[in-house]
Amino acid sequence: MRTESRDTGSGDIDIRPTADAVRILWSGQWRAVGAVEAALEEVARAVDAAAKVLAGHGRLVHVGAGTSARIAVQDGAELLPTFGWPRERIAFAIAGGAAALDQSVEDAEDDARAGCSEILRLGIGPEDVVVGTSASGTTPFTVAAVRQAHECGALTIGIANNPDSPLLRAAAFRIFADTGSEAIAGSTRLNAGTAQKVILNLLSTGIMIRLGRVYGGLMIGMQPTNQKLRRRAIRIVSSIAGCGESAAEEALAGSDGDIRLACLLAAGVDIERARHMLDECSGDLRKARRLLGLETE
Repeated sequence: MRTESRDTGSGDIDIRPTADAVRILWSGQWRAVGAVEAALEEVARAVDAAAKVLAGHGRLVHVGAGTSARIAVQDGAELLPTFGWPRERIAFAIAGGAAALDQSVEDAEDDARAGCSEILRLGIGPEDVVVGTSASGTTPFTVAAVRQAHECGALTIGIANNPDSPLLRAAAFRIFADTGSEAIAGSTRLNAGTAQKVILNLLSTGIMIRLGRVYGGLMIGMQPTNQKLRRRAIRIVSSIAGCGESAAEEALAGSDGDIRLACLLAAGVDIERARHMLDECSGDLRKARRLLGLETE
């Protein structure tokens, strides 16, 4: 497998000056980011398909082991504060369980039966989107979980760094980033892990955009839970509603911190009508503003 091979330029990395060693590692990271470009069309297709499924009430479910699982958990956990994604609509199937997030439980990744069991335990079905991430693309736990999710009717997405790997063959959408060899052979927390983080960033943020949780590059689903975020929320409402910051702050107080609702209140819409329109538009602020005549197509 390409991810198990050693970069030809790193054979003497342990005896090179530190500045040279760091540059070798940096070069691999740079190539890893560039490797994602070839997968962008498949990422976009996966985003559109996933958003269509998640427009209902299903869950975004991440499956992985080791480094891949930790990267996926980081991405998934950040959807709650950033986009207001409901906690009950994100789930994780991690080889070795939660304990594997801060310690090594390496043998857990070989348990294919456990991968299937996790999917069944979560009650995965047609309303869910399951994303399996594995650098090698051969991790038994992850491959089995994605196959089981497919059998349960879920939309499945595979992310891997080796071509035509079992994970990619098991998934409906196959995102391959050719990060190649590693500066330290097999250490996929380096190039492969970097590419995985980039792909998950694109995938999750793209889904949130398509679900109307972003307006003009602003995070309108954000939860203003501290002073920094409350100041940001005021700026967001002020920018979208075209009002002063004092009016934006008042609207946020009247909406209990709901930025989308505050944007309509600050524009002069009655609170009951504003709530009704957002419900009718499934929370899509731009669509609600257009129906209310606050902006044109």
